[in-house]
Amino acid sequence: MKHFIDTIDLSKQEMLDLFEVIRMLKEADYQGAVPKILKGASLAMIFEEPSTRTRVSFETAMTDLGGHALYLKPGEIHFGSHEAIKDTARVVSSMTHGIMLRAKEHESVLALAEYATVPVFNAMTYYNHPTQGVCDFFTMSEHLPEGKSLEDIHVVFVGDSREDTGIMSKETGHMCATLGLRYTVCSPKKYSMSDQEQAKIRAKMEETGGTLVVTDEVEEAIKDADFIVPDVWTYYGYEDEEADRLASFMPRYQLNMDMLNQAPKTCKALHCLPANRDVEITSEVLDHPTRSLVFQEAENRLHTQRGLLAWYLYPRLREADENLRAFNEGKVRGFLDTRLK
Repeated sequence: MKHFIDTIDLSKQEMLDLFEVIRMLKEADYQGAVPKILKGASLAMIFEEPSTRTRVSFETAMTDLGGHALYLKPGEIHFGSHEAIKDTARVVSSMTHGIMLRAKEHESVLALAEYATVPVFNAMTYYNHPTQGVCDFFTMSEHLPEGKSLEDIHVVFVGDSREDTGIMSKETGHMCATLGLRYTVCSPKKYSMSDQEQAKIRAKMEETGGTLVVTDEVEEAIKDADFIVPDVWTYYGYEDEEADRLASFMPRYQLNMDMLNQAPKTCKALHCLPANRDVEITSEVLDHPTRSLVFQEAENRLHTQRGLLAWYLYPRLREADENLRAFNEGKVRGFLDTRLK
């Protein structure tokens, strides 16, 4: 059994196969013909943090594939408070076919996966955001510069890549490492990627052929970028850093039209959302009709979740033949008819 915890754990071929499943299910969706390959399956969705795209996309994806999703919120269940995570994992595993968790601590996802007997989906922690990572690079694969393959692209992250807060800088790096791509991280030095995280990404890139550059020079980083990925600069719980953060990032690291125009004309902007408009990315870039992929990227969260659910849950479903179904239905109906009528 496999869990979906970190995109760096997948092989390049597994990721490309996953992209193909997402692509097929997206085409089926546009034809109004999504196959009900998860009929009868249930997904438990545990949220420790608020969510828009993750909740809507996972719940809709399960319904589209013929299954059912249960929204579970701490305070309404005993997860991690009145009940140990390992106990929740065992109980929920016995009642559902998969568990999705959006957690604050990455260790919570790891603990859940250790004890769960069904696939666990990491729907974001304060360390990484793998469902978003798959979505972002699937979106890039749909909008490649003319004449370039996926393996040829240069992806640049501009913004906060500090270990405790730079979630998307790490996630983008994990995806580049898995796919063997060229990756540049551009951050102010005090908000730069840790040596430990750089080592993790480079170790995977030694297998796949990717490259990593870490710099604070924006102009050099973006001069031949194919895709620029920003993320938010300020966070709940870090209010005491807000003034320093804004002073450190603004205006040099803001993704605006001036920055975008310094990159090649084919360069596209992404953002995982929610965005602080006119802070880390300007509205002009966010809403640009040809240079922004932000809302195509947001839609692709749904198609990505369908692909992930199909990839991890479909192989584990037990599907009885019609004769066995008919036998059990007849047996139960016969007993109830005898006793209750």
